[in-house]
Amino acid sequence: MAEPRIRVFLDDQPEPVADYRPPAEVTLDTKNLPDGEHRLRIEAQDATGQIGVRRVQFLVRNGPGITISGLNDGAVVHGLVRFMVNAFGAEEPFEPHRAESRSPIPVWVWVLTLVVVAWSAWYFATLWSVPPDYAKMPTYAAPMNPFS
Repeated sequence: MAEPRIRVFLDDQPEPVADYRPPAEVTLDTKNLPDGEHRLRIEAQDATGQIGVRRVQFLVRNGPGITISGLNDGAVVHGLVRFMVNAFGAEEPFEPHRAESRSPIPVWVWVLTLVVVAWSAWYFATLWSVPPDYAKMPTYAAPMNPFS
């Protein structure tokens, strides 16, 4: 009979980076890995010698974060192209003006804002113009006092 084992392999390497008896808590130091996509292959062997395999892909990003405003993936461009690039690292003190890249307000936000403003103007205009048939009713003639 085989001894139950958990082996963790990184990026198709032949030697495991971890070999434990189950249950196991594995610590992977990503600071030694280059930024980009990586893969873990976890092999578990039970007491009968059967092996189960699970694969996990993950993305390492230890370097500074990069944001781009004004140019998208797959964009078709011509002439002069202006865009803003920003980079910031996790170790640096947080400064909102560096971490946020400026970008224009989307058109749909402007359209929605104009619709809300126009509807509000219409609503208030119709609210203050009471039809003559109702102008002398108590609801419109004088403000109601709930304490009287």
